[in-house]
Amino acid sequence: MKAAVIYQYGEPKVLQVAEIEQPQIQPDQMLVKVHAASINPIDWKMRKGMLKMLTGSNFPIVLGFDVSGEVVDVGAQITQFKPGDTLYARLDQRTGGAYAEYAAVSEKVAAPKPSNMTHEEAAAVPLAAMTALQALRDQGRLEVGQKVLVNGASGGVGTFAVQIARFLGAEVTGVCSSKNAELVRQLGATQVIDYHQQDFTQNSEKYDLVFDVVGNRSLSDCKSVLTPKGIYVTTQPHPSNFLQSFLTALLPGQKYKVILLKENRADLIYLKQQIELGNVRSIIDSTYPLSQIVEAHAHSETERAIGKIVITIDHSAES
Repeated sequence: MKAAVIYQYGEPKVLQVAEIEQPQIQPDQMLVKVHAASINPIDWKMRKGMLKMLTGSNFPIVLGFDVSGEVVDVGAQITQFKPGDTLYARLDQRTGGAYAEYAAVSEKVAAPKPSNMTHEEAAAVPLAAMTALQALRDQGRLEVGQKVLVNGASGGVGTFAVQIARFLGAEVTGVCSSKNAELVRQLGATQVIDYHQQDFTQNSEKYDLVFDVVGNRSLSDCKSVLTPKGIYVTTQPHPSNFLQSFLTALLPGQKYKVILLKENRADLIYLKQQIELGNVRSIIDSTYPLSQIVEAHAHSETERAIGKIVITIDHSAES
C-alpha cells in the first residue's frame, strides 16, 4: 500500500510517499481503507523529532492519528463493526498510522461515521473535537449559563471548542484575528476579541472558564479575568504546567488544568450524535492529496490554518 512515511526526523521534506506492507491487524483491531485523514500539530512535532522519547527511532514511521474510512476486515474480538461499515477514529498506536491507504484501528477508539458528514469532514473531527470536549466538559466542568473564553477560536481545536461550549449552554467569547471573527460568531460566539487590537487579559469581563487552545498565556496572565473559582485550561503539557495544576488543586480558588486527550469510543459516539443534530460541524481550511503531504505539513506548521487541514486518499488506482 501507499503511505506517507519518514525515515528520519526533520523538516516537511523528510516525508515521502512509499510502498509499504499493509498493517497486520490484532484480534481487537480492524483493517480500515482510509478515505481521509487530518493533520494535527502533534503530527509535525513528531516529524521534527520533538517527541523522540515517545516515537523512538524505529523507522519508517507512518504519522497521523485521525481517520475516516471503510472497514475491510475485522479481528476475532470485534463485535461492533463488520466489513463494509464506515467509521471514524482516533488511532491509539504510539505514532499514529493514518497517512496511508490502510490503517489498523482498535474498536475502542472508533465509532460509526456521522451520517451527515463526508469522509473529509469526519476525518477532521476526532483528535480536535475530543480535545475540545474533554477540556470544556471534563477539565473545565462547564455548566449551563457560565461564561467561557476560547483563545485560538478559529483553529482546529478552537472551532470545535466554540461550538461545543455553545451547545453545552455557555456564553462564548472567542479570541482570533479580525478576518476570522464572522466565522467564530457563526459557530456560536456572542463576543469576538481581535487579539491584534485587544489583550483579553486586560478586560473587565470575568469568565468561569478560559480555554487557552493556543497555549500562549498562563494562569497568572488570566487571574484578573477569571471568576474567584474560575478554571484555566491549557493544551500545553509542559512540566511546569503540571506542577501548577497540582498546586492549585491543593488550594481553594482558581484552578489550572492541562488537557491530555483520552481517546475513547464513548466521546466519538457523543460527538456523532451532536453532529447529526446539527450542533457541530467541521471547518476545513484546505484538503491535500496524500501525494502533497509535504505541502500539507508545511501549511499546518505555519499555525495559521482556519479549522483543520485534511488529507485525502485516492483508491481509484488499486487493482
